[in-house]
Amino acid sequence: MSDLPRRAVTRSAKLASLPLGFAGRTALGVGKRTFGRSAEAVAMEIQQRTAEQLFTVLGELKGGAMKLGQMLSIFEAALPPEIAGPYRATLTRLQEAAPPLPAAVVHRVLAEGLGEDWRDRFTSFEDEPSAAASIGQVHRAVWADGREVAVKVQYPGAGKALVSDFNQLARLARLFAVLMPGLDVKSVLAELKERVAEELDYTVEAASQTAFREGFPPGDPDFVIPEVVAQSGDVLVTEWIDGTPLSKIISSGDQDERDHAALLYCRFLLSGPKRAGLLHGDPHPGNFRIMADGRLGVLDFGAVDRIPEDFQHRMGRLLRIGTMADIDEIEDALRNEDFIREGVEIDAEALQSFLAPITEPFVTDSFKFSREWLRDMAARVTDLRPTNVVRQLNLPPEYVIVHRVLSAGTGVLCQLECEIPARAESLRWVPGFAEDEPADRPPSR
Repeated sequence: MSDLPRRAVTRSAKLASLPLGFAGRTALGVGKRTFGRSAEAVAMEIQQRTAEQLFTVLGELKGGAMKLGQMLSIFEAALPPEIAGPYRATLTRLQEAAPPLPAAVVHRVLAEGLGEDWRDRFTSFEDEPSAAASIGQVHRAVWADGREVAVKVQYPGAGKALVSDFNQLARLARLFAVLMPGLDVKSVLAELKERVAEELDYTVEAASQTAFREGFPPGDPDFVIPEVVAQSGDVLVTEWIDGTPLSKIISSGDQDERDHAALLYCRFLLSGPKRAGLLHGDPHPGNFRIMADGRLGVLDFGAVDRIPEDFQHRMGRLLRIGTMADIDEIEDALRNEDFIREGVEIDAEALQSFLAPITEPFVTDSFKFSREWLRDMAARVTDLRPTNVVRQLNLPPEYVIVHRVLSAGTGVLCQLECEIPARAESLRWVPGFAEDEPADRPPSR
């Protein structure tokens, strides 16, 4: 990763450049208003330039800055396409460009975690990684008992870089407020910092994976969760599973394969809290495989959210109320959950217009997820005018991962171009959703 800015001084300087740039643009905006341009036009230009600089700097940094950038991509539909497009491309480029650790460094981490005799635990070990991510990489190996295993090795120093980035980013709340005035960025950062600390701790990941396996035990008709074989320090060893990556189903699967994969994918994300008390927080297609027997194999349990039963009912109730026609009740529910912060005024008609298509998959008996539908959703929020209701909404800390999963999961379903009974799955797996069914919901298609 030598091509990325790693030294603390360089990272801090890049982050420090953000508020300076904002101050300069604000001063420039005052000057332009003086010469006759409307305040709204100047404000939009400042917002666009701020977003461009913000995302460029975040995209150039790894660790916590990139984690926050990925979280903020939830809101990319609210940004002009000329900004959101290059930002997505930057993140993709970074994720694909991280060079693997040298074998000698991998061996050192293995020795620190599993002991100097770590080779005795394996029949074979491949030095070339099979996958790489922002904080670690995975190697294929054969355990001493003959099982094929995946060996996850964390990059040395990843934890310090993440903590440093989050401490720096916490100082930039004013900047984010330019883009999303209703968003409490400091609370979001605090939540992300806590979650990323867990992601760095492979003891926590091993426990999460074991809990998922208990909720979806061997022999489950729909899902396969690999067993944790060993964990120590910055090393995690789990069973290796083969299968067709969900990304391949997206690119070349026929309609039956797409619908089958999509139904299991949706079912897993919705049923995790009820069956295991956990939500899988990284629904990227690369973390899912369709096995030879048709079941869905699930990987990577580093980003996991614990969902208490009472919170499951609150989420279910919020989702149910969101499908109703009573906008006053919808607004009250959003305020109760702090999606609309105290003192923030919302245009009720704009809110209803914004929510209606989003909740459509949970209203009809069968719903066709498509890129066209997703583009239509994005088109509703692609400007930064103060009247855009999405800019007035807050993301409560406890909903950070939930929102990310809902947004990213919906995107994957649209990539699959599938038709599934999302409403029926919600009724089956989401506590609180089935209570007090709205009598005025639109008829099924």
